[in-house]
Amino acid sequence: MKCPGQDMQYWKPGAIFEVKCPKCGKEVEFFKDDPTRKCPSCGHRFLNPSLDFGCASYCQYAEQCIGNLPPELLAQKEDLLKDRVAIEMKRYFGRDFKRIGHATKVARYAERIGREEGANLAVVLAAAYLHDIGIKEAERKHQSTEAKYQEQEGPPVAREILNKLGANAGLIDEVCDIVGHHHHPRDEESPEFKSVYDADMIVNLEEKQEKAAGESNTEKLEKVIEKAFLTESGKSLAKEVLLRRKP
Repeated sequence: MKCPGQDMQYWKPGAIFEVKCPKCGKEVEFFKDDPTRKCPSCGHRFLNPSLDFGCASYCQYAEQCIGNLPPELLAQKEDLLKDRVAIEMKRYFGRDFKRIGHATKVARYAERIGREEGANLAVVLAAAYLHDIGIKEAERKHQSTEAKYQEQEGPPVAREILNKLGANAGLIDEVCDIVGHHHHPRDEESPEFKSVYDADMIVNLEEKQEKAAGESNTEKLEKVIEKAFLTESGKSLAKEVLLRRKP
């Protein structure tokens, strides 16, 4: 089956347009689904400035579309799902800005840790945005926000969101596994779990610091960082964020 976005019978006016070559300024004709075109005048090949592959994060035909994209666009594919998961997380929490802010900060730290740990960032970021997604159901069903209830109720909600976005089954299973025990590390854990766990711990400790209004015990905090974190990257970032100094 052909992707509807590539079938010209569905195209609207403007699907074929001209763009000035960034090298020589001559007009180059583009079809909307052309990833690149070569300027017939000077030979320079450049990206389609109007290309939008947001559908690649959920469409079942995405691989057919993006398989031949240049590396600079393939590198962006990972961001597509991340951005859509972030949007769905915000929609789910609605006006609960505290929880939205917490998840967003965890995702930011997890991305940094995961990059340094060589983790799959698509998994890391999806899990980071969704790690506390079970909290609303925990409150509704159990009148509690305890970790065990969050972990119990989180995976079904995360799975529903990721299925809605068309994420692949392997990623969904891995993200749901992280969400389902994100407070309780096992003896052997993946770099993806460790990245989310350490990022969540940094944010939780940071929030406690803010509540304590600067009364945190530096020596005690240093011991926590050394003992409780699962990655060296997490320890390093924790020192930078919580102790306000570069490691």
